[in-house]
Amino acid sequence: MSAQAQQERRRERRAEARRVILDASDALLTEGGQEAFSIRRLVERCGYTAPTIYQYFGDKDGLLDEILALDFEQLLAQLDRAPQSGDPVEDLTRLAQIFVRHGIRHPNHYQLHFLPRSPDWQPPAVIDETRAHFDRIWERLREEGRMSGDPESAAQSLWALCHGLISGRIHRPDRPWSKTLNQDAIGALLRGLVEPAKAKGTRRRKKESKC
Repeated sequence: MSAQAQQERRRERRAEARRVILDASDALLTEGGQEAFSIRRLVERCGYTAPTIYQYFGDKDGLLDEILALDFEQLLAQLDRAPQSGDPVEDLTRLAQIFVRHGIRHPNHYQLHFLPRSPDWQPPAVIDETRAHFDRIWERLREEGRMSGDPESAAQSLWALCHGLISGRIHRPDRPWSKTLNQDAIGALLRGLVEPAKAKGTRRRKKESKC
């Protein structure tokens, strides 16, 4: 076997090991959450030794960060596929609902957002890519003069609402949550933050009425 073929074989083995470890980690996290997640249980599930796991991911936190990034990649793919209506408020509502549904369907992954982090922790780049979907719409609304307040405060308000909608379902799944809660809550918030679009020709009609 040539040196190049050996090198390619090693890359394939490393990729396979990472995939098996991540799949096993994802399964453990889905089953029991981060409280029940441990390297010992992961070793039993995936068949690789703890030193091998540390070699690929550094430590337990590094491994959980990798799972968080993969979860955001799934969310980002959903946001990328969301249809564009031409109405920024409708598009923003749709993206927020996608975010909330994803968090509710993956509660243990969602709670990885809130692990204790060191001051120099750098979030996975895919998180910024996800946030950019929302930022572009807020910027468009600002440019159109439709923001009734500070755009940054508006963005944080929407995130806080989405977080509450997700956390409520996670921590109180026994409650009879309304089927239209997400749509109603997000719609009500945006109506308070965003001015309605001006009808085309409104300014012209007003000018003509003065003549």
